[in-house]
Amino acid sequence: MSGNLVDADALAAFFATVPELRDSLPIGQIERIGGGQSNVTCRVTLTDRAVIVRRPPPGPLPPRAHDVLREHRILAALAPGGAVPVPRPIAACEDVSIIGAPFFVMEALPGDAIRFDLPADLAAAPPETRHALGVQVVDALAALHSVEPAEVGLGDLGPPSGYVPRQIKRWRGQLDIARVRPVPDLDWAADWLERHQPPEPERVKIVHGDYRLDNVIVALAPPPRLLGIVDWELATLGDPLADLGWLLAFWRESGDDPPDLKIMPRAMEADGFPGRAELAARYAARTGQHLPELTYYVVFAMWRMAVLLENHWARHVRGTAEGFDFAYLETAGPAFAARLRRLAEADPARAR
Repeated sequence: MSGNLVDADALAAFFATVPELRDSLPIGQIERIGGGQSNVTCRVTLTDRAVIVRRPPPGPLPPRAHDVLREHRILAALAPGGAVPVPRPIAACEDVSIIGAPFFVMEALPGDAIRFDLPADLAAAPPETRHALGVQVVDALAALHSVEPAEVGLGDLGPPSGYVPRQIKRWRGQLDIARVRPVPDLDWAADWLERHQPPEPERVKIVHGDYRLDNVIVALAPPPRLLGIVDWELATLGDPLADLGWLLAFWRESGDDPPDLKIMPRAMEADGFPGRAELAARYAARTGQHLPELTYYVVFAMWRMAVLLENHWARHVRGTAEGFDFAYLETAGPAFAARLRRLAEADPARAR
């Protein structure tokens, strides 16, 4: 599939114009890695190294979606300081005539994302090792939220206020586009989120937008450690607690009920990983702030995920899923929506 998305000869011609890459030619292999519906990620093997190429997915795209040059800008702003672990960007190209879309090139970190199964070394390690890795995940998020956007040239990455109401409006619109069946729990949750919006944060921060265990690259050889945060396509300026809520919403604990969604990673259920309460406490300590009750932000995260899944279900119904198997969402989607509604209804701070 990568051959249809990244032409090797055209890419090699571009690499020949990049001083850091020209002596590493020729290209040996181009392999698509990861999956899902986000920007396409390809590992390009050269004579003495590998690099990563990111480009938008094929086909017509919504305006401003899948902006890989924006991703490159964020990495280029964060990488020099070193406080936030990110892959180092190498080059960007806005000329769509080369591979058919804008793209950028970044270093290939010597590790991988943890998705469903723990790597053998990490599974065999003592619990303290897994605990340390979980702490690194929340520490990296705290480090991101400690960056002043204007100081790294990202003060204009998004509007200076109104992040939560903008997100509610945007995702309500996405829900309406995807509406192929009644979704009463999602409509109820949208109204609940609208009524109980938190106050504006004192200062907006760089919000990753999809901060989860499987969006960080981890060195799998002992000792496992976090090497970099990836997949920045949803990043903007906003309420940093939205990122924390997203992390907690999809962070499993060993005693949790089985997940409604088969796409839900369960690796952090293993003995040793910190639980959600410990992650939140660690984040508060690292950022020096007193956290409010976080149920709103967890429901906010789950609702946005549920709307995204409803879009996938609509594609299944309309026959435009292009090889992805979304049939499981016939029952899993409503079950997940019911779960997030129950969580909201049980929030004592927002009972109505």
